[in-house]
Amino acid sequence: MSVRQVVSSLAKGALPAALAGVLVVAATVAEARPAPESFAPLVKEVSPAVVFVATERQGSREAPRLPFPEGSPFEEFFERFGVPNMPEGQQPRPQRGVGSGFIIDDEGFIVTNNHVVEDADEIEITLDDGRTYPAELVGSDPQTDLAVLKIEPRGDLPVLDFGDSDAVEVGDWVMAVGNPFGLGGSVTAGIVSARSRNINAGPYDDFIQTDAAINRGNSGGPMFNLDGEVIGINTAIFSPSGGSIGIGFAIPSNLAQPIIAQLKDGGTVERGWLGVMVQQVTPELAEAVGLDSPRGALVANVVPRGPAAAAGLEQGDVIVSFAGSAIEEMRDLPRIVAGTEIGEGVEVQVWRDGEEERFQVEIGRLEPEQAALAPEPEAAPGASASESLGADLVALDAETRQRFDLPGDVDGVVIVEVRGDGPAAEAGLRPGDVIRRVDGERIETPAQVSDALSEAASGQRSALVLVERDGNPLFVGVKPSV
Repeated sequence: MSVRQVVSSLAKGALPAALAGVLVVAATVAEARPAPESFAPLVKEVSPAVVFVATERQGSREAPRLPFPEGSPFEEFFERFGVPNMPEGQQPRPQRGVGSGFIIDDEGFIVTNNHVVEDADEIEITLDDGRTYPAELVGSDPQTDLAVLKIEPRGDLPVLDFGDSDAVEVGDWVMAVGNPFGLGGSVTAGIVSARSRNINAGPYDDFIQTDAAINRGNSGGPMFNLDGEVIGINTAIFSPSGGSIGIGFAIPSNLAQPIIAQLKDGGTVERGWLGVMVQQVTPELAEAVGLDSPRGALVANVVPRGPAAAAGLEQGDVIVSFAGSAIEEMRDLPRIVAGTEIGEGVEVQVWRDGEEERFQVEIGRLEPEQAALAPEPEAAPGASASESLGADLVALDAETRQRFDLPGDVDGVVIVEVRGDGPAAEAGLRPGDVIRRVDGERIETPAQVSDALSEAASGQRSALVLVERDGNPLFVGVKPSV
């Protein structure tokens, strides 16, 4: 039964006539852009600008193979005295790889994935018409897995245009062109299966998911809409076998374009920096800070003298909007901040003490950062039990700091043991965590923790607990036992 037939059947039932009319209009809009009878015209239009990328990396020198099985009694003899007429080491074996890419202007700039060309000693580009060129790596960005190459063209080059990936909807038809398994130009089609996928590939994940077949060698190739515009760069697949099972991922064009422009112009990428450490707002944390729903990014720490600190943001704020864009999930914030121009002043809206406040922040430049993890602390004797938390706690003193290898500027109480399936276990707390604050109150003794959690329990709400873990602050929402 077609969509129209379904709507017609519903309209003849108990639905009001006005509602039936709305449904008919909606069905008409949904059918306004059907799949083409053939993708052939689109393929002919875009394929000339899709290229095949071949790479070569120098392999490592391998030890010679001995003429007997490993563990043979002759092994020690030949290792000591050597094998006559056998070379000391075999020649390095070059490692070859294949991928895809596409031409973005007639000067010879080409877009592909960083992982296609990473550590390559030689890169060769083959055009759809058979022309081959050596390519130079202009710049790459491992964070988004993008790279820009350059060839010196002989004659005119076909080029592709970017489309608006924000306009792409789940269910839209898309087409992928690339070089799967090095076989040569191949075309697949499918629909957009999902938007804004996070596959833990990096801090700026925002992938388009598609069921168009994408395989090894398709990496770096373009994903097209029906207008022949590039709305994604095919990058990854989910597959237990290594072949396509209909779950492929593409970098949205709107995320890729600013990165590509920076790589093309200077070979490197500069990103905006807010100067905060943030974490996801869970339902328990939302309840603890008084938010109506789990949304935004909770500020676990503010970098001293950073942009956020200079603007007045504080630990415990929940960033709900940045530069006019709502922050629904924590992972939205790093991506938006990174794409903000350095030095630009933006409005940041936060939730603080049950109210919304606005701050003007001048965005800084993100620099490479390194984090060192502290060693796991050992158990300490003399702990006090907190029944409302379901954990054993010990106060910090000079002896305890030395035992747990804690710096002198960290105050609070240490969790020695997390018991059973109590509140601490449910909240993800673990031995070695230092409880520093509960609902904003500074903690110095285990009794203060019990008192603060008892107060939260009497109000039938979660408590906002700030802990120090591996040298980093972390907020946790704890639903205390009553």
